Amino acid sequence: MIGIVNYGAGNIFSLTSALDRLDLPYGMINEEADLDKYTHIIIPGVGHAGTAMKKLDQTGLVAPIKALKKPVLGICVGMQLLTQHSEEGDADMMSIVPVKTRLFNKDQGIKIPHMGWNNITHKNNPLFEGVKNLTQFYFVHSYFIEYNPTFDIATAEYGMPFSAAVQKDNFYGVQFHPEKSGAAGERLLKNFSNLKH
Repeated sequence: MIGIVNYGAGNIFSLTSALDRLDLPYGMINEEADLDKYTHIIIPGVGHAGTAMKKLDQTGLVAPIKALKKPVLGICVGMQLLTQHSEEGDADMMSIVPVKTRLFNKDQGIKIPHMGWNNITHKNNPLFEGVKNLTQFYFVHSYFIEYNPTFDIATAEYGMPFSAAVQKDNFYGVQFHPEKSGAAGERLLKNFSNLKH
C-alpha cells in the first residue's frame, strides 16, 4: 500500500490517476502517525523547491521521513527535497542524498525549463526492471540534481549530463514524471510498489 505525502506542494491528481490505472492502493499521509499505515511512501512535488521544503517542514514530517526504513520515492521536486541544498530559494533540503540541486545554465543555449520527453540511460536497478535503456520519460524542470556516480541510477542529458534518478539505501528519486510517462512510467511505479527493503 502506497502512502502519498500530502504537504500541499504538488498536483497529485496525475499521480493518483496512474496508481488507479495500475490498481495500486494508496492513501494520503498528513501527519506522522499516517506513515505507519503504508509499506511504500511517495513524495510528489511540483513548483518551487524552497517553498516545498518550507511546507514539508511545517507538517513535522521531515525527521520521521528521514528515519524511514521502507522504500521512499521522491518525484520531481520530491526528488530535490532528498538532496542537501537547492539553488532554488537557496534552501537547505532534507540532506538524505548528499548532492546539490542546481539551476540549468542558459549560456549553454538550452531553453529553461527543460520540458518534454528525454531518453535516459539507467543502471541495472530494480526500479528500472523491464524498462529498456534509452527509454523516454517526461520531464518539466528548471533545476537539476548534479551527477554523482555513487547515487546516480539513471542519467539524462540536457546541455550536460544530470541525474534522472538516484538511490541511497531505501530512498529513491526520479526527476521525470513517471505518472506522465506512459507505459514506461507505469512500469517504474509498479516496480517501486514491488521493492522490498
